[in-house]
Amino acid sequence: MTRPPAPIDRARLRTVPARRRPSKVRTLDEAVPHARGASFADFLDHLPALLGAADLRAAIDAAVRAHAARRTLLWGLGAHVIKVGLAPIVVDLLERGFVSGLLMNGAGCVHDLELALMGRTSEDVAAALDDGSFGMAKETAELLNGAIAKGASEGLGMGAAVGREILNGRYPHKRRSILATAARLRVPVTVHVAIGTDIHHMHPSADGAALGATSYRDFETLAGLVATLEGGVFFNVGSAVILPEVFLKALALARNLGHGVRRITTVNLDFIRQYRPGVNVVERPTRLGGRGISLIGHHEILLPLLAAGIVEASGARRKARAVRA
Repeated sequence: MTRPPAPIDRARLRTVPARRRPSKVRTLDEAVPHARGASFADFLDHLPALLGAADLRAAIDAAVRAHAARRTLLWGLGAHVIKVGLAPIVVDLLERGFVSGLLMNGAGCVHDLELALMGRTSEDVAAALDDGSFGMAKETAELLNGAIAKGASEGLGMGAAVGREILNGRYPHKRRSILATAARLRVPVTVHVAIGTDIHHMHPSADGAALGATSYRDFETLAGLVATLEGGVFFNVGSAVILPEVFLKALALARNLGHGVRRITTVNLDFIRQYRPGVNVVERPTRLGGRGISLIGHHEILLPLLAAGIVEASGARRKARAVRA
């Protein structure tokens, strides 16, 4: 029978001076409590300089630096971003010049058009699926499929075709439309569809060739945008699969054709950590330089916070330049 090991002897333990030990957290990094009446800029400055708060400030700083240097600011939007009421935030960023290009999936067109048309969107999928009415909205399908077919015949991408439809059509709420605003400002929007994923694909007015042609033109446009991303920022907001995959292929194409897209900042925003955004947005594209940032939180809180930070920090930068001049 083997004897149990003797208890470890701590008498000979080697210690190190606490003051000489490297430490990750300092009192200088701690948060400052909010004071009533303080500005939003103060709120940002008083966040702790640690973890997610530090990453948020890094994302804001990257966007402001890129904007000041006239570099590309590319925003990828999952459809959920529009569904949770954030189109006005994106429209404001467009109006202020903080968007060089937008990419979205096909469902983004559905929600943007319905909100512009009716002021509401997002049906009860479970109940509608039970009675066979899910996705059968007549106007939504006819307007989208008509715009896409017309755009295909004129050599347009899907984003440009749908944006033109909303901008020029009878849409009472077009001022809050991302696609219409981008069309008015001539900011490119690319739409990347998977056939069968969007409700208007089920309707007889859908033309598979037009869907494919317009979305493929948008992929070529996106690759052209990504080719200009050196020193810029790519934000992926709420897309778990399609946009991270499309972005990675566009980046591969741009690099293969000799465009030096090496030093870039990529920022992924979502309410959970996902595999593809983690590797295809944050990690792989920034291996040659730059930085990948992951911000975790609800879209309806995190995106307004990020956007407000960009607006505030950009204004502070302009004021500082004016004072120095």
